[in-house]
This record gives sequence, structure tokens and C-alpha cells, in this order.
Amino acid sequence: MQWLADECIFGPLVSSLRKAGHDVVYVAEIAQQTDDIALTQWALRESRLLLTEDKDFGEILLRQKRIVPGLVLLRIAPEQRAQMWPRLRDAIERLGSELHGHHTVIDINRIRSRPLRY
Repeated sequence: MQWLADECIFGPLVSSLRKAGHDVVYVAEIAQQTDDIALTQWALRESRLLLTEDKDFGEILLRQKRIVPGLVLLRIAPEQRAQMWPRLRDAIERLGSELHGHHTVIDINRIRSRPLRY
């Protein structure tokens, strides 16, 4: 899968995605401080799933009607970062290509996914 990882994403999580064979563009490595609107445009332009910990993206997509190929929001506390990769990997295994076109929220206990509405 192709991902655009927001700069707030934990670096080791990006490494785990890459080791698992995913194509990940990590904003922290190449374009720090890119604003959220520009990130949605970038994700759309390159057909990348947007991976973030920033809850504002739900608002941006709904209220500003921004389009992304898919949004994956991690809601896992910093002290539980060791669980980020196992939880994301589980979502990828369970949902696969259904991550596209969906707003998926991953927390420590569950994975919720709903279609993006445009």
C-alpha cells in the first residue's frame, strides 16, 4: 500500500510499515510543517492513504469537503506506542484495500471504519 504519514506519526511506526513492504512517504523526513490542507492535496495527487494522529483531519474532510483516498487515524496514547504497529498491522490485515475510501480510526481496543462521504 501507498501511505502519506503525517509528521506527527511515530518514526518507528513508519519503519515498521516500510519493513512490511509498504511505500511510505514520511512528511517529517521531507516536508516538515506542511499544513493539513496541503497534506490532503498531496495524498489525493499521489493516491496515498493519509496516516495521522491528528484528529483535525476528520473535521477537514467533513466540513471543508476535502478528498483523500483514505484516512487512517491512530488514537493510541504515547505511553502505548509499542501497540501502534500491531494495531495498524491488524487493521491492514483485516481491512486491506477497504482502507481506501474509508475513514478508519484505530485505538487500543478497536478499529472503526466508515465510508468517506463526498
